[in-house]
Amino acid sequence: MSLVFFLAAALIMTPGRTTTPDPRAVVEQGVLIGRAEDGVSSFRGVPYAAAPVGPLRWRAPQAATSWEGQRDAGQVGAICIQPPANGDPGVGPLPMSEDCLTLNVWTPVERAGPRPVMVWIHGGGFNNGSGTAALYDGANLARRGVIVVTVNYRLGRLGFFDHPALAAERARGEPGGNYGMMDIVAALEWVRDNAAAFGGDAGNVTVFGESAGGAAVTRLMISPQARGLFHRAVVQSGLGRDSGVPLDAPSAIGGPSLQDRGVGFAQSVGATTAAQLRAVPAEALLRPAPNFYGGDNLVIDGQVVTEDVEAAFAAGREAPVPMIIGTNSAEFWWIRPSEISPYGAIDDALTSQERVDLYAAYGGEDGYRAHVVSDLAFNEPARHLARLHARNGHPTYLYRFDVVPDSNPEPSGGATHASERPYVFDNLHTVGRPMAERDDRAATAMADYWTRFATTGDPNEAGRPVWPEFGAQRDRLLEFTNDGPEAKPIPFADRLDLIEAYYARIR
Repeated sequence: MSLVFFLAAALIMTPGRTTTPDPRAVVEQGVLIGRAEDGVSSFRGVPYAAAPVGPLRWRAPQAATSWEGQRDAGQVGAICIQPPANGDPGVGPLPMSEDCLTLNVWTPVERAGPRPVMVWIHGGGFNNGSGTAALYDGANLARRGVIVVTVNYRLGRLGFFDHPALAAERARGEPGGNYGMMDIVAALEWVRDNAAAFGGDAGNVTVFGESAGGAAVTRLMISPQARGLFHRAVVQSGLGRDSGVPLDAPSAIGGPSLQDRGVGFAQSVGATTAAQLRAVPAEALLRPAPNFYGGDNLVIDGQVVTEDVEAAFAAGREAPVPMIIGTNSAEFWWIRPSEISPYGAIDDALTSQERVDLYAAYGGEDGYRAHVVSDLAFNEPARHLARLHARNGHPTYLYRFDVVPDSNPEPSGGATHASERPYVFDNLHTVGRPMAERDDRAATAMADYWTRFATTGDPNEAGRPVWPEFGAQRDRLLEFTNDGPEAKPIPFADRLDLIEAYYARIR
């Protein structure tokens, strides 16, 4: 027999090698081709709105255009225009572009029935960040039976900006100014319309976000346009007593309107008309950087956001959905109340007696300087919103994150701002430094609690410490510690009580 015959016979008798086809999803705009790995299908760089470029700069997001044939969804899209990364792992890879309104989806390959959907809103002061960072890869959450969506939205002056010339060209009823929040709402509408294509349940959507993303979640909770687009909410270090700036009126605590701020910036780049503003190179809009807490990026536009968060919660006008809310134990440990900044100014209205009382509660001036900004900006406002939401009859779960890895190089004395993110996503490998077994356990616990909450509206499940519901057990929370989760009374409540009284007096 010839050598060719033997080779042919061997090929016939050898079991054929098969390749698994790439996953496919049919959305309203067309067919997506994703990738599958280790039991999870992913679809990246999916446009949920039209590119906001040219005449669509500083316009409400428009519907995404359809495409012919199949669209490859194997790569993330560009991040939105922003300053250079400062080492934050939540920024994501270049390139960056104004054409950035994309989202990413992770879904279990094997799923029985429609799965809960979790939509992540990244932080970064509404100036930085993206949904494309490896830190926010949703695969490890998807393996727990949920669908994860991460979103890019317009940032800085491209996302939060107004000017009288822009206002003059808007049609009656057309929203303006708050474009980043409009993008997030548009992404939620896209999820509602297309969740089923990935095996998702459009009737069980959880929004969760950190820092500015957490502030976006609280604004979604009070937004008329977002009502009904989500069914649970998770607020991670999302402020709570901050004041927004209206388009054409001063803020509640003073300061120029968003349009007045826009005029000041436009003068610095030599623009007076809408056409001139739209011709300004995107990178020129980054300098000087807009101020997040100072009001440049916290906008009351009258349609997407109509009032301040605290006022809406106090009046019972927030979405009647289960909520997780919490903070980290050493949020802004590096910011001192004496600094010349919006954060440094939040204690400026203290009376002499209030300052004396707070110094005593903090064990002296050093303790006050180290912790009061974190308590004023994050810890007391989170407790306050939790109390209001529970008082309004909605399931509420408060947490405190105090997991600090041995490899943490910061002298923070606790868990610094944003340090919970890799634990929530169970993505400790993205941290860039050694992590211990206790960190793995903490990440497993947080990811399990978060996904259970997304599934049922209650984070509790047999086999884990019980997370007290805030309405049933007032002022008790779950603290994530190096030794595991622990239910306990709110730490340092005496400090928070004094801050609560301070806010009540000045507002």
